[in-house]
Amino acid sequence: MKGTRKRRERTAEEMGPPNGFALLPWLLMGMGAVSNLLHGETPNPWIGGIGVLLFNSLYISVVFRAFHRRSREAPATWWLLGTMTAVTLFLALAYGGPWLLYFPLLGLAAGSVLRGRRLAQVVLPLCVVAGAVAGYRDGWGAINVAYGTFISAMVTSAVLTLSETVKELRRTKEELARTAVEKERLRFSRDLHDLLGHTLSVIVVKSEAARRLAPRDIDAALAQVSDIESVGRQALTEIREAVTGYREGSLATELDRARDALSSAGIEPVVRQSGPPLEPPTEALLSWVVRESATNAVRHSRATRCEIEVGGTPERVRLTVTDNGRGADGSAAGSGLTGLRERVASAGGTLESGPAPRGGFRVTAELPVEALVSTELEPTE
Repeated sequence: MKGTRKRRERTAEEMGPPNGFALLPWLLMGMGAVSNLLHGETPNPWIGGIGVLLFNSLYISVVFRAFHRRSREAPATWWLLGTMTAVTLFLALAYGGPWLLYFPLLGLAAGSVLRGRRLAQVVLPLCVVAGAVAGYRDGWGAINVAYGTFISAMVTSAVLTLSETVKELRRTKEELARTAVEKERLRFSRDLHDLLGHTLSVIVVKSEAARRLAPRDIDAALAQVSDIESVGRQALTEIREAVTGYREGSLATELDRARDALSSAGIEPVVRQSGPPLEPPTEALLSWVVRESATNAVRHSRATRCEIEVGGTPERVRLTVTDNGRGADGSAAGSGLTGLRERVASAGGTLESGPAPRGGFRVTAELPVEALVSTELEPTE
């Protein structure tokens, strides 16, 4: 089944839009003139034969150039179409009758290379000339040649324009599909990085605490082991949610986890939260900032105190995470802040990080209460 589907898709792709070969059968409209030549019903048959050969050659050249935009719009195509017009006028004026059908063929060639306003500017005068020549040669009964010229030009242009539009839509659809896959891959990569980075840091800290406590306080050590089990189970749940794409950060939950991780690492946590309720995208993004900042403090800062403060106005919310550790040489090592800065900026906010005025390291994020755009962008590194 899969092989059949692939063959079907390959066949559809190979078929693609029409090409110059699709317009060649219309040359059969000129068979009446060729028949006249073969039956000796045409004066100066050598001239007529050269005219037919020249017209067919020009027609083939024009219609094959029509399916490549660069060649279609090249000056050479206009010269070919102009020469084809002159040959058509000569043959129609010289012979009339079935030779007038070269006008609809000329209209078809013009419709294959012209679009929009240019088409009207060329085809309408051409139809007037075709009608005048047909009336002059064969009387007003041949005026339908002008109508045939108009229809062949307009229908050909419309069909080819539609075909090009369908091709472009198909290309856009494929690009959108690729973009969606890439976006999902980036989302998963970012979530996995942030989830595992934080979780493994907490597990390492608690494992070290359990090792230190085990010789003198087995109950406290077992409590740390129990916390490790709880963190591991929570990590499994979060990874499943990240895989399915349904994970949404809760700021309150993340603040609790940050408080616990900091305490386990021997860092005194101070958490203050105030301000208006937040929209889910803003809350989720601030949760990532809290998680990344707390993880960096645990991993790199060697701090003894970390303050997390959430506050703001009805329009904007501000998150500040400050530790008293090693400053830019420590907490700044977390390159995940670079990706977070881009995501915060895309949501209409700002994220700044650097040494705090009184030493240590500070991360400050400011966002609209309602984020401007989705935060599913690039993964943190």
